Amino acid sequence: MQEITNKIYYVGVNDRNKSLFEGLWPLPNGVSYNSYLIDDEKVCLIDTVEVDFFTQFIEHIHEVIGERPIDYLVINHMEPDHSGSIALIKKYYPNIQIIGNKKTFQMMEGFYGIAEGTVEVKNGDSIELGNHTLNFVLTPMVHWPETMVTLCANTQHPTPNTLFSGDAFGCFGALNGGVIDDQINCDTFWLEMVRYYSNIVGKYGTPVQNALKKLEGVKLDYICATHGPVWHQYIDKVVAEYDRMSKYETEPGLVICYGTMYGNTERAAEVIARAASEAGVKNIVMYNVSKTHHSYIIRDVFRYKGLIVGAPTYNTALYHEMDVLLSELAGKDIKNHLLGWFGSYGWASKAVSEIARWNEEKLHYEAVGEPVEIKQSLTAETKAACEALGRAMAERLKAE
Repeated sequence: MQEITNKIYYVGVNDRNKSLFEGLWPLPNGVSYNSYLIDDEKVCLIDTVEVDFFTQFIEHIHEVIGERPIDYLVINHMEPDHSGSIALIKKYYPNIQIIGNKKTFQMMEGFYGIAEGTVEVKNGDSIELGNHTLNFVLTPMVHWPETMVTLCANTQHPTPNTLFSGDAFGCFGALNGGVIDDQINCDTFWLEMVRYYSNIVGKYGTPVQNALKKLEGVKLDYICATHGPVWHQYIDKVVAEYDRMSKYETEPGLVICYGTMYGNTERAAEVIARAASEAGVKNIVMYNVSKTHHSYIIRDVFRYKGLIVGAPTYNTALYHEMDVLLSELAGKDIKNHLLGWFGSYGWASKAVSEIARWNEEKLHYEAVGEPVEIKQSLTAETKAACEALGRAMAERLKAE
């Protein structure tokens, strides 16, 4: 297995078979479950992997330490893709001491029936392994209540800290050979980091900001997350991206997403996009909510300030997939956006008023332009109204 730095080894695994992460989010490039091993006077394992990969996982551990026992297992996060191998690890290493906080152990007993052999730590506590010192920082609600991170310093080397960050700073995508960012082409990981954050952590911007403040001023040489590359060369970029996203800061741009049954709402979306482009908006992305997985739409809503949504009336209600998307956006509590909307109907109008209700009751975005309601198909009048909506959003974005 690969040594990251100063007797800290990567012992994680790749999952290239799972199609949906958490049963929800597409994994076109797979995902890694990262675990780390510190080989010192006392051996310490940092997090485990999903239980399906235990055979491969234990082989990786044996490659580093052979038949030596593991003294400690640090659990930074209790989600089963990271804690799933705890029970089997205890069978292999019955004397192992599991390090976590109070909420860690409440969950561990609930998930795995394990209540013995634990070492409870509080914020700021530390444990000596020999040449390595572990310092524990509690980061609740990033993105579960028990989450924490572990800072590791080596007293024998002048290198700065290594941060074992749990899910923080992670991203989708398996690791194709290399592990550390300066060994690999990271181009595919940047948008996958945004998609990972927006879909999984995005609701918890304030806890992320609190966690970043706790780490403020700590010089990091490596960030070892539980998904994606080990960050070394790009640490400043990664931390800045998390800071930006957790403040709900956006780039200038526009997401237009629509539902359509027979193409009339889609035509309206095209008119709106063209008008916004002619008015000076360069970053425009368009999505059919029934064709594109909402994971990618949510990612780009996190990226861009402007959002225009449109859909038909269906069964005297809002088109189902648009209703689901708006529910997902409300659930993520994404803040500080501009919203325009439009809708169509054949014989009973409902879509436009339902989108307005979503915004008034749940989303609370700044309304831009006049909503456009289309009966049956575009007319010269409703086409002009769509153009006006696109221009209004462009002008508001330029004012930002």
